[in-house]
Amino acid sequence: MTPREILDLMKQHEVQMVDFRIVDVPGRQHHVTVPAAEIDEEVLERGVAFDGSSVPGFRGIEESDMVMRPVLETAFLDPFTEVPTLAVTCNVYEPGGNRYERDPRYIAEKAEEYLKSTGIATTAYFGPELEFFIFDDVRFDSTQSGAFYAIDSEEAVWNTGTGPKNLGYHVKNKGGYFPVAPTDTQQDIRTEMVLELMKAGIRVERHHHEVATAGQAEINFRFGTLTRTADTVMTYKYIVRNVARRHGKTATFMPKPIFGDNGSGMHVHQSLFNGDEPLFYREGGYANLSDVALHYIAGILYHAPAILAFSNPSTNSYKRLVPGYEAPVNLVFSRGNRSAAIRVPVAVVSPKTARIEFRTPDCTANPYLAFAAMLMAGLDGIRRKLDPTELGFGPINKNIYELSAEEKAQIKSVPGSLGEALDALEADYEFLLEGGVFTKDFIRTWIDFKRNNELAPLHLRPHPYEFSLYFDL
Repeated sequence: MTPREILDLMKQHEVQMVDFRIVDVPGRQHHVTVPAAEIDEEVLERGVAFDGSSVPGFRGIEESDMVMRPVLETAFLDPFTEVPTLAVTCNVYEPGGNRYERDPRYIAEKAEEYLKSTGIATTAYFGPELEFFIFDDVRFDSTQSGAFYAIDSEEAVWNTGTGPKNLGYHVKNKGGYFPVAPTDTQQDIRTEMVLELMKAGIRVERHHHEVATAGQAEINFRFGTLTRTADTVMTYKYIVRNVARRHGKTATFMPKPIFGDNGSGMHVHQSLFNGDEPLFYREGGYANLSDVALHYIAGILYHAPAILAFSNPSTNSYKRLVPGYEAPVNLVFSRGNRSAAIRVPVAVVSPKTARIEFRTPDCTANPYLAFAAMLMAGLDGIRRKLDPTELGFGPINKNIYELSAEEKAQIKSVPGSLGEALDALEADYEFLLEGGVFTKDFIRTWIDFKRNNELAPLHLRPHPYEFSLYFDL
């Protein structure tokens, strides 16, 4: 869209406010709102100033002046404001007009440019599947004298015996996949989320209740190019959270908010095209995959420990990555097998739908960084012609959880903690520097931010379960 088209859109919908939004390094949105009367073509082209020192992962107070410039094709009418408001995602610039190297959206765009420069392909398509929980109540606190969390859901299995009146039909642990009402209590709220996503220009394919108890949900949208798909993820999370709030509920994308049941992931489907030519399909190959696709798979699995520092970047991520809960902890690929880190979907496959699905990531990832890291790893595999079978990554077509101890010992696993993933990134990051996509400064910033702001504070605090383990010892 052009600035003139945006102004015409504002006039058509009587927009009174324009909301400029950016994404910080960890992956949260920030915004500044400007009255429509102050918006003209010049503002839409040059952007608005903001304080970069107040944005996590950006700059210090001594060099804080920065500019956000709107990416006009991301604009949509915000359905949650009282007055008509146009929301638009922005790129971050330095005062002199250069792109800011730590802007996650810039890193995603550089990854797409690097792809083109390699001559391997022109376009990388990404299709993430975001899972989340819709709770009726959440409480948590952490102080010097105590810590706790408590969640609740009207459909949770732990509520089968509560209340002055109970109508039953609660979702059992691992019993939430595809039930109809009255067991599925969230059909209407998910449908409302879908309708709002569609109004925002997002093409939605389906929605359903997911496996876990207590309101686990999934809404799938159409795949797209890397950066624009990351934009969609941010809008998706915004809409899901606010529709839930509209109904007096709360939505969380935490990977493992519930002990003893499935967690929430973000399975990421990926494919490469050279113009209109799909590059991942070869009839007769394993799962009809081409050599290019197999090299791409090898690159992701080879660099997976480092990728997880971006794709599974929370301490809670590794509460999900444990065997027994459909958790893709095994660094292998497989045709149609959901216990592998990379699954090759085989239902209704054609040349254009041939793709791989990296199942390990979760929604605490900053999508711009995670998608860029996956692409860079896959391209490294193609460039070096890595063979996943020679590297010991499969394929494995059995249920991995039912393999013998000897067979399991041959399979590599994902890191067991965020600290291990950060160590892996520290030891393996050169593939991310190709084409200047990531920089050493950004990787150092990411590692230090995670260690200082998440790992260190968590390590210093007693865990509530430690009182059960050790209080009387």
